[in-house]
Amino acid sequence: MDVDFSKLTEHERYKLMASLIMPRPIALVTTVNEDGVVNAAPFSMFNMLGEEPPILMLSVNRGKDGTLKDTAANIVRSREFVVQIADEAIAEKMHRCGERLPPHVSELEVVGLTAAPSMSVKPPRIAEAPVAFECVLWELLETESRQIFIGKIQWMHARDGLIDTERWRVRLQTYFPVGRFGASFYVDSRGRFTLDGTADAPQRSTAIDEM
Repeated sequence: MDVDFSKLTEHERYKLMASLIMPRPIALVTTVNEDGVVNAAPFSMFNMLGEEPPILMLSVNRGKDGTLKDTAANIVRSREFVVQIADEAIAEKMHRCGERLPPHVSELEVVGLTAAPSMSVKPPRIAEAPVAFECVLWELLETESRQIFIGKIQWMHARDGLIDTERWRVRLQTYFPVGRFGASFYVDSRGRFTLDGTADAPQRSTAIDEM
């Protein structure tokens, strides 16, 4: 079949793209509002963009009336945010952070996650997350439906033992992030394989290595 995207509604395009372009990594983002309340929300339109400078991308949709979500409003105002990578251990609490709460209520307190001080930005990191990136706003792009935040990583936090700091390699054997699948589904990262080998004798599985 062939589909002319110009003939589809915004919602129809979203459903197709979000269910076909996957799995997508999930950013669990913490920000702080004007009153000092910590907001936490998950976004699956997220990825790394490069290492020099170290930048990542976060896309946040506007409300139907054009209003900004708390995360977007906080980043626009403060130009600071922290991106956590969610793993299996905190997946359920990450999902619950997506529930709509009043701006004066912190999702961290509601779901039972712990705020820990950041090193270079005001928004705290989440102590239970395996990885957290402290970011400052590098560039803001805007479309009719979204704001796309390009963040520069200032500082990184990682769970003890996850990174070999002598060789700067990640111990993938102990890293189990979750991603977003189509519709309301998530996926884990335990079904791992490699395509090393030769055309005559491909090797589709190997022990998890460090990168």
